[in-house]
Amino acid sequence: MVARQETHPRSGAGTPPAAFVAAVKSMRAARLRPEVLCEEMPAPQRIAPFAAALSADVTIDGTDVGTGRIILLHDPAGNDAWRATFRCVAYARADIDPELITDPMLADVGWSWLTEALDAHGAAYTAPSGTVTRVATEAFGGMAEEEGSAQIEIRASWSPVGDETHLDVASHVEAWGELLCTAVGLPPVPEGVTVMPSRRGQRGSER
Repeated sequence: MVARQETHPRSGAGTPPAAFVAAVKSMRAARLRPEVLCEEMPAPQRIAPFAAALSADVTIDGTDVGTGRIILLHDPAGNDAWRATFRCVAYARADIDPELITDPMLADVGWSWLTEALDAHGAAYTAPSGTVTRVATEAFGGMAEEEGSAQIEIRASWSPVGDETHLDVASHVEAWGELLCTAVGLPPVPEGVTVMPSRRGQRGSER
């Protein structure tokens, strides 16, 4: 990844431990599809002593059709709710066909996009939780001629399973990237086809 990955220790947390540094290094090594523009973003500083974060937009034919972020949290003391010392927190939002907004299975399908992506990438995890929200927008009055729009939002968190002294988070980031692509309707990459790395870095540097 070309983009510089920022880490934000909470005030008083001290120097990031080697385990967190190694996990962030693996996070930066994730390979995402070329439709995904991934870049660094400031990580929250109050949720855990240490955090690193990425954001991404999915672009098709020059149009942004999906967006998301993934945050890696680390608390060396452990967290009972996490059942671990590391936690992934992810968000994905994508435009969908307005006719799908009333589909009673939409939320279940949206959640399955995440779990299936994690399984497909061999990203072992525990203690998953999250929500799936559907949002519909209709225009009225002077804007009545504009077409309605709809989005699906997936918010989730889970604890990566593995050697926490050398935790490999790349597969979890790649699963998040696949979730974004699935949500916007991109077909899966055929088996046996190598995924080319996505564009990295700030948008401003590409324009």
